[in-house]
Amino acid sequence: MEREKTIRHDEEKTKLINRLSRIEGQVRGVERMVEEDRYCMDILIQIRAIESALHNVGLEITERHMKHCVTDAIQTGEGDEYIEELMRILKQFSKSR
Repeated sequence: MEREKTIRHDEEKTKLINRLSRIEGQVRGVERMVEEDRYCMDILIQIRAIESALHNVGLEITERHMKHCVTDAIQTGEGDEYIEELMRILKQFSKSR
């Protein structure tokens, strides 16, 4: 099943990229914490914050996919395929939590 790319607006891209950059900074911060032998619980708290931030980015992308890609697919008669694909991914998300 070949998927078309949906164009994200510059504002949307910038928002996602900024959030991912902050997450990248958090990961580097955890790396420094490990190098500095920081208290394990402090490191674990930061790791959980990173997981939460990534999860929220995933939810945003999922919402956009549903509002644009899935909606467009339903209108062109391909909705079932897109919904099945989305459900497979959501099930993978829920296994990792």
